[in-house]
Amino acid sequence: MRSIRAAAVGAVTMSLALAATACGGGSSTGGGSNDSPKTLTYWASNQGASIEIDKKVLQPELDKFQKQTGIKVKLEVVPWSDLLNRILTATTSGQGPDVLNIGNTWSASLQATGALLPWDAKNFAKIGGKDRFVDSALGSTGAEGKDPAAVPLYSMAYALYYNKKIFADAGIAKPPVTWDELIADGKKISAKGKSVLGAEGGNVSENIHHTFVFAKQHGADFFTSDGKPDFTNDNIVAAVKQYVDLMAKDKVIPTGDAEYAQNQSVSDFAKGKQAMLLWQSASANLKSQGMPDSDYGIAPVPVQSGTPGTGTQVNSMVAGINLAVFKNTKNLDGATKFVKFMTSDDEQKILNTAYSSIPPVKTAQEDAAFNTPANSVLKNTLATSASALPQVASESQFETTVGTAVKNLFAAVAAGKAVTTDSVKAELEKAQQQMPAA
Repeated sequence: MRSIRAAAVGAVTMSLALAATACGGGSSTGGGSNDSPKTLTYWASNQGASIEIDKKVLQPELDKFQKQTGIKVKLEVVPWSDLLNRILTATTSGQGPDVLNIGNTWSASLQATGALLPWDAKNFAKIGGKDRFVDSALGSTGAEGKDPAAVPLYSMAYALYYNKKIFADAGIAKPPVTWDELIADGKKISAKGKSVLGAEGGNVSENIHHTFVFAKQHGADFFTSDGKPDFTNDNIVAAVKQYVDLMAKDKVIPTGDAEYAQNQSVSDFAKGKQAMLLWQSASANLKSQGMPDSDYGIAPVPVQSGTPGTGTQVNSMVAGINLAVFKNTKNLDGATKFVKFMTSDDEQKILNTAYSSIPPVKTAQEDAAFNTPANSVLKNTLATSASALPQVASESQFETTVGTAVKNLFAAVAAGKAVTTDSVKAELEKAQQQMPAA
């Protein structure tokens, strides 16, 4: 999902518990109808540099849909800081949109509320079939063994963005492939008076995304095979410590970034203040801030050794946005038509071009527009070296608790405190204690 959000905190666990038996959408009956066939409400996530930019991107497409079908779509672009809590409130109150965007990492958690329309074979057939979508995107649509709770809309992957001029001035010929290389390059960059690597230490979602990747590179999972949290095993502790040590020990992430939570690291990179950035599909964001494509290069996120791939060479979570329908919508047929429209080849090309994301629809992804050097890195990452975050019902709480633990560790570094294996484990123990009982 987009990383501009600070994940909803506090009420998430309670809201999910209340939502487990609730229904969402336009009525309180728990089943869809076609009582309002001429209108739809759509909550879109904030994908662009601002809500106004999103409206400019989306409204012409919604007008096009209305012209084709006679169905008017009422659009609301919801900031990431509000989206999860808005959705959870809708699942408990029954007062929500007909169609909505969800971060793909939330799929299993929202699926567990019972509020979303299951995408079984019959429903997928209405939008052209499940086999239209790439496997990596389908892997983040809900719990394994259950019908997906949503349909992939935008796909993204993390990459390493690097400033070509800063690299050249520091005598660095190519981007780092391993973390050791990145740390070594950082010393050369620091000697030239530039910041090395940006991070959003105050953003719990960014923290989760990166520590998940480090955990994979250490051969570890945050959950056991039967879905129980396992946050304190030695490899998880080592993975979290390695990420925090990029600030604490290796000095490549500035201590000031411990407070970043709203894209400040992207702005620093766009302004030429730092040499590298780890981000999801950042090209459109950088362009909107005045940084031309020619000023930076894009490479895979580093791994421990060798080159990115499967297993311990994973270097990105499967990022993206899914499109979901509240199952008690008052325009079930219209909502299905809207999902079909938004995932059509033509719309996939338009929308994913606007957001510099990758179409999760196979035929759209093959279009020449998505074969640029930047997109080839992202597509290859999604195809060969990305892994889906845990598709478990407690995933949202996992993001909040572990992401906050990492936030606390970064704050400790910024305050001049030592981060040890024991202190990392203690934070992860607190996180695990906050997880719901299995």
